[in-house]
Amino acid sequence: MSKHQGPIKAYLALFSGLIIIGFSAILIKSADAPGMVTAFYRVGIASLVLIIPLISKWKTVFQLSAKAMLMPLLGGIAFGLDTGLWSWGIELSNATIPTLMANMAPLWVGIGALFIFKERQKKGFWIGLFIAIIGTFLMAWRSFKMADGLFAGIMVSLLAGIFYGIYHLFTQQGRAMMSTLLYLSISSIAAALTVGLIVLLSPSYSFTGYSDTTWLIWLVYGIGVHVGGWTLINYSQGHLKATTVSPTLLGQPVITAIAAFFILNEALSTWQIIGGVIVISGIYLLNITRLKK
Repeated sequence: MSKHQGPIKAYLALFSGLIIIGFSAILIKSADAPGMVTAFYRVGIASLVLIIPLISKWKTVFQLSAKAMLMPLLGGIAFGLDTGLWSWGIELSNATIPTLMANMAPLWVGIGALFIFKERQKKGFWIGLFIAIIGTFLMAWRSFKMADGLFAGIMVSLLAGIFYGIYHLFTQQGRAMMSTLLYLSISSIAAALTVGLIVLLSPSYSFTGYSDTTWLIWLVYGIGVHVGGWTLINYSQGHLKATTVSPTLLGQPVITAIAAFFILNEALSTWQIIGGVIVISGIYLLNITRLKK
């Protein structure tokens, strides 16, 4: 029985984490605050929690090389820009489609790996890329001339996905030099400082003046989603193959779409649904192609 407990726990952790992060966009949309401010409090509150294990491992931190320390710092900056832009995209449009666009990160990881690490990509990757682009066009073309914010949300979230891909590239290097918790702690603090600086320098944003309900949403978002959800997923990554975990996480936009329909009364058009299915299919193909040896 104990032989099978590891994989069972890992699968439970993976699907539990997936469901939790699937509600991220719902929390962003529900908060009565700009998306960029919500992004700050997500990583800011999470950093206050994650600083505890960081302090307990302070000797390990000081023993890290400059290169090792640079990876979570740069990764955190990229993650801060990703979560800030993604939250802004949701503020501009809806919860589902920006989440789908941000999940195109495997595409940018593959392209970045090609040019930075000289990793040659297989034919399936480029086919998946082509399919994903077609799906994106199908979802966006009807919004080119409409003032519903959807096109702007798609463009901003595509940019967020690029930074998310950059975050993964730094994480790929950094995780080989330190533990998951240590990397998550340092990168989260770097992300909080990055988004915090944007909020501080922008005259249209404020750190204060929000309702008690919004603060409660931020607590759930920072502790429940960022710390809880991603800790569960990171746990599963240590026990399951990447070919299982990474494609499974593509279910996040599906969870978000279902939750947005029931909680936010968000409905997708037929073209958006068809385009979304095509995008997920393309991302799945390029993801699997990259992960298979």
